[in-house]
Amino acid sequence: MKQLQKLSKFLSDYTSIVVIAIAIITFFVPQGMGWVNYQLFTDPLANKITCQSIIIGVIMFSMGLALTTQDFVILAERPFDIFIGAIAQYLIMPFLAFSISRILRLPDAIALGLILVGCCPGGVSSNIMSYLCGGDVAFSVGMTTVSTILSPIMTPLMVSLLASGTKISIHGLPMFLSIIETVIVPVAIGFVLNYLFGNKKKFQEVQKMMPGVAVLGLACVVGGVISSQGAHFFQSGIVIFVAVLLHNSLGYLLGYGAGRLTGMSTAKKRTISIEVGMQNAGLATNLATTTAQFASTPESAIICAVSCVWHSISGTLLAGWFAHLDK
Repeated sequence: MKQLQKLSKFLSDYTSIVVIAIAIITFFVPQGMGWVNYQLFTDPLANKITCQSIIIGVIMFSMGLALTTQDFVILAERPFDIFIGAIAQYLIMPFLAFSISRILRLPDAIALGLILVGCCPGGVSSNIMSYLCGGDVAFSVGMTTVSTILSPIMTPLMVSLLASGTKISIHGLPMFLSIIETVIVPVAIGFVLNYLFGNKKKFQEVQKMMPGVAVLGLACVVGGVISSQGAHFFQSGIVIFVAVLLHNSLGYLLGYGAGRLTGMSTAKKRTISIEVGMQNAGLATNLATTTAQFASTPESAIICAVSCVWHSISGTLLAGWFAHLDK
């Protein structure tokens, strides 16, 4: 058990390296991660449930295991901070994605993928980055929790709204069901288990391994997408990478600006910067590859996959830079 916990800490500390390594290996040996895309069954709205969907569920389950009733008490005690965070989360990144798509004149399918990334909630890895950079971890967990709880409504709603300018028809119900299946249910199960057994020593030992499980899960999601879409990464040109870099970097900048504008402390400004800039691109990738209505636009998964890799790398770099400033 101790060795597994050490491995988990190593994976958490070197998230970007692990993700990059899996991405590079899969790019040259795509069949190695082909199993991630294996379809298990379909849900009532014809969304594909794949191994990737299960992996996303495991990642979100690991987040649920870290949630306690105290986290929700903190949310109740800090409504203004969480409100600002939620507003920033679902305004900055979605409209930033829409604006970048228009400015760079991205093809409709690619633009849809970037908008989808922008409309997803914050990822679990953002909590780790907030911890590493001396941010406000409770605030980070609170933002991730609230944005995740709101995601079944906000993600389909914002995608439908912002994608209306494209020639692609988007309906929110399939995304709503997919997010319930892969995000809300696993988080709820993890939270309930933590509530019931959180004071048990053996359970606490298992909890210490979950960050590593989440990192491995993220690496597998990235590997699975590269396995199916990697060959197309460079067919759309450098514009995809420019779009992802602009979206992510401006998200960090505007998130920090939102914290500064509302008079937040340095720790909170760092946290809201990372929470806004780092999206759950793994969820976006899963939606783009498994939701029925995205079947006609496979290109949208490409930019989601690139975002998934880059957000992990840039988040680690930003957290390291923030930590360096303290020294």
